[in-house]
Amino acid sequence: MTSLPNNKINRRRLFGLAAVALAAPSVVRAEVIRRNISSFRVHEWQDHFDTLGKGIIISDTETRALQHWTADGSMRIYPTSVPLTDELTKRGYTEVVEKRKNPNWAPTPSMRERNPEWPARVEGGDPANPLGTRALYLSWQYYRIHGTQDTRKIGRRSSNGCIGLFNEQVEELYERVPVGTQVKLI
Repeated sequence: MTSLPNNKINRRRLFGLAAVALAAPSVVRAEVIRRNISSFRVHEWQDHFDTLGKGIIISDTETRALQHWTADGSMRIYPTSVPLTDELTKRGYTEVVEKRKNPNWAPTPSMRERNPEWPARVEGGDPANPLGTRALYLSWQYYRIHGTQDTRKIGRRSSNGCIGLFNEQVEELYERVPVGTQVKLI
């Protein structure tokens, strides 16, 4: 990648967001790029599913990226947060069974056991709501793909079991994903 002249700004679409990179010496820039993409893998849906059907989501908990293919085969990639531990992480096949705008949140029984100080419920639209602005409900009880108000969580092991996205990106995903979309967490 070539470096840009000083004081120039390079704008690109990256992970569904407009990314702005300030010009830097090429050696420093190359090191940053290598470090940021070293664990990133793109999956082929055909390695996991027989047909596209209504669409496919593959969420890779190691690389912390979610890929979504629509029924016509167009694909987008989003960075995610993933569960804190392997014990909280589900893997395997499921599907989107429901979608909600500004979903309410209530901790699961095991969350309440670990964190009794947490509120019993947080209303949708509340800035403290851990589900953010949209949620895709999966066939697994208590498991969601959802937004987050805390953008520091994206790219990290930070959730109690769900897959989190930036609110802007989960809103885009929400519009692209119909109920019945096939999902695989790996």
